[in-house]
Amino acid sequence: MLENIFPFLPIQIPELLIYIVAALGAILITYGVFLETERRQDLIFFIGAACLFVYALYIHNRVFMVAMAGLGLGSMIEFIEILSGLHTHDKLELKRVKHLGK
Repeated sequence: MLENIFPFLPIQIPELLIYIVAALGAILITYGVFLETERRQDLIFFIGAACLFVYALYIHNRVFMVAMAGLGLGSMIEFIEILSGLHTHDKLELKRVKHLGK
């Protein structure tokens, strides 16, 4: 039945798991865009990028690997900066951003 809906559905379990990890990564990165808390957003971006990096390794796409490694590394660095207190925002900048759309 699923073969009619998904004609290229992978038959082998490891291949199916790779596609599930890739889908999870795409969902997490999309979900991370809508998060308000920056700490959670960075953590979700890191996990999503790690999932998509695994998929990029599987398909042997170097450009995609570099992109996901960059996103994951940047998200992890910012997450560590937030936890250590190095990451701060200027209060005037936050007010400008809040009033930008009004």
